[in-house]
Amino acid sequence: MSVDVSGSAVAVRARTRARAPAACTGCGMPSAWVHSRYERHLADAAVGGRPVRIDLSVRRLYCENPACPKRTFAEQVEGLTVRYQRRTPLLQQVVEAVGVLLAGRGGARMLRVIDVALSRCTVLSQLMRVPLSLNTLVTPRVLGVDDFALYGDTYGTLLVDATTRLPLTLWEGRDAEQLAWWLRRHPGVEVACRDGSLVYRQGITSGAPDTLQVSDRFHLWQGLSRQVQKIAAAHHSCLPAALPDPEPPPAEVSTAPDPAESRADRHAQRLFEAVHILTGTGRSYSSMSRELGLDRRTVRKYARARTWQEVMRRPPRKPSTLDPFLDYLQQRWDEGEHNAKILHQELQTKGYLGHYQRVKMAVAPLRCGLPLDTPRERAPSPREATRWIITAPDRHTPHTSQRLHRLLGHCPELQKAHHLVRQFTAMLDSRDAAPLPQWLDQLASSCPPPLVGMAKALREDQHAVVQGITTHYNSGVNEGRITDVNLQKRLMAGRAGVPLLRHRVVLIAHLRRRDTDRPTLTPR
Repeated sequence: MSVDVSGSAVAVRARTRARAPAACTGCGMPSAWVHSRYERHLADAAVGGRPVRIDLSVRRLYCENPACPKRTFAEQVEGLTVRYQRRTPLLQQVVEAVGVLLAGRGGARMLRVIDVALSRCTVLSQLMRVPLSLNTLVTPRVLGVDDFALYGDTYGTLLVDATTRLPLTLWEGRDAEQLAWWLRRHPGVEVACRDGSLVYRQGITSGAPDTLQVSDRFHLWQGLSRQVQKIAAAHHSCLPAALPDPEPPPAEVSTAPDPAESRADRHAQRLFEAVHILTGTGRSYSSMSRELGLDRRTVRKYARARTWQEVMRRPPRKPSTLDPFLDYLQQRWDEGEHNAKILHQELQTKGYLGHYQRVKMAVAPLRCGLPLDTPRERAPSPREATRWIITAPDRHTPHTSQRLHRLLGHCPELQKAHHLVRQFTAMLDSRDAAPLPQWLDQLASSCPPPLVGMAKALREDQHAVVQGITTHYNSGVNEGRITDVNLQKRLMAGRAGVPLLRHRVVLIAHLRRRDTDRPTLTPR
């Protein structure tokens, strides 16, 4: 044996023993009858920043078993050689681990750092050769079924073992027949957690009729929230009722319109006067727009306004980090401090973290004799109103509670939806499905069409809904694994096919589990 470190790589020359018997790779019988020798060239993990090449002389031997199909075989050195492989097991494990974690291009770049030159295609081929864990062939007792966005409008199906929390397989599409085929090949599933999808319900019923189906609590709650948001969007005209009544202006304030000061104000005033002069003649909006050279919608906007200030009305300003300090700014301004730089420094001592430019813009109205521009409340959006309705009352702030009370008092449909949501929440919290039939009757008799359609769907799947409310089974494991699937898709820039994605998702999950279960050495 010799070692040469003179070049850019470490070259190791070695040979096996001449008289030691070797086991036949066909039948396993040991043999010492030498046929010939040949040299194998193996790549090993780098040492000291240099790649390692091993030139190993091995023997080819005759098999002494007459019943063995092999006449000759090449001896293998345990821990150093593998049949038809030009890398040592140590280096092969590194290549496979890097391929699982980083896939093609990223894996090739990472291997180049540790002085292993492989192309991205080679890394992917080595990854696909890694056998999947035997756990993927074991039938789970509790199965989680859920869909995920594969690309565009195409979805895939992911199966997870809810007991071990490990993914089993995934495929493209949401097909009931494919799910039924998988269940027939893996008999013994006792519980199947799913969403309210009709496709998965039919697939489980067809492939495993005796399996207990559980409609997931999260998906039930998510479906109800979506229907409430549809109701809020349909009654968007009621949402401004959540705002408090505007305070009447003081008696001493003049109701005369403000004079036009800026160039934009003067332009708006001129257009307003021109449009209203033509409006008095009874002409149509299209005729006036052609004469004034304006868009018809612009003419209509000015014609419907009572003053030109209505056209210039700005939307409510969004809250900012400076709002808690507006009273202090007004106080210091009244005391005679008009330097925005000094005011910004004083606010910083009080905890303000914003930029000086925001303070400068905030005091700009004060220089013109105008009050500070304080934020005004906006009407809630349908999504915000839905969040108020589905949130538990004890988690509302006093401000939110007041706005929700005003909104529900103005809109009977949202009041009814709020009452139904609170009833369903009570069932989920107490894990009691006894009131479910009565609740479905109320849902079906409610006026909003979204709730009527939801009542029909839940009634058809009532047995699984009851299991979802009363049992502890859920699809939380599926949601976590779907997050991991989305991460792997982004790492591969969306170019991975379904077989590669399946291989990586399953292998990464088992690799993490193996690293987590590995015992750590504690210092004495």
